[in-house]
Amino acid sequence: MRYSPAALAFALLLTVAAPAQQAPPLAGIAHVAIRVKDLGASVAFYQSLGFLQAFDLRKDGSPYESFIKINDRQFIELYPVTEKDPQPGFLHLCFEGDDLEAIRSDYGSHGLTPTPVKKAGAGNLLFTMPGPLQPIGPGGAAVPQNIEYTQYMPGSLHSNDIGKHLGPNRIADRLLGVALAEVDPEAAQSFYMNDLSFKPLPGHQNVLHLPGSSGEEVEIMPSVLGPRARIILEASNLGRAERHLAHEHIKVNKSPEFVSFADPDGNILFIQQR
Repeated sequence: MRYSPAALAFALLLTVAAPAQQAPPLAGIAHVAIRVKDLGASVAFYQSLGFLQAFDLRKDGSPYESFIKINDRQFIELYPVTEKDPQPGFLHLCFEGDDLEAIRSDYGSHGLTPTPVKKAGAGNLLFTMPGPLQPIGPGGAAVPQNIEYTQYMPGSLHSNDIGKHLGPNRIADRLLGVALAEVDPEAAQSFYMNDLSFKPLPGHQNVLHLPGSSGEEVEIMPSVLGPRARIILEASNLGRAERHLAHEHIKVNKSPEFVSFADPDGNILFIQQR
């Protein structure tokens, strides 16, 4: 079929004028997962911060995963060390999306290899994808970051817990960001920006905002951070958080902008005031 020059020109105009396709937004950070030496002791520590355990998953009566609640949509997941996975520290990061199939399709169009969307044990939709190399394997070995994506579903353990287990004295009420130790920070930054559509914070090129309006972020760090997790939490009253930590006899480092302290496994938590 032949087209007139006018028709071809019009088609070209439509192509040039068409807006660039936007990456599907992320609703925010859903959880950060940490492996711990003593699950009971770690649950007790986080509960001393006012973060209650919403629920756990068990096998033969023994818990193998604890869900510590920051707010109705954000959690810290605690897993015990095992003979197969003896190293405590950062395990994975999970982002929330409102349409996981659209996000997965967009990643596939960039040549990425996300797994199929499936229903996870807690009742939500989930897919995972390998990311940049991180020094979190045994002995600090480099292994691909496991990136999770979840979509909360009606009837899931998370959805059924909305409005519950919100400790009135919790020292923060939002998981603002997570710092990721990367073997090659420049390559990791390129991956998050070019493949996942994260945007750098002006003046802080290693701090990347999630696509969408959550305002939450990941921070790309060098591998010297090692396997420890670094979690940034946001509080409405930093002074009250400091007093709570002092009451619990938790040693802190202070600056005008934040306080920081370690959990029983050496993972670092930062509390800053919004």
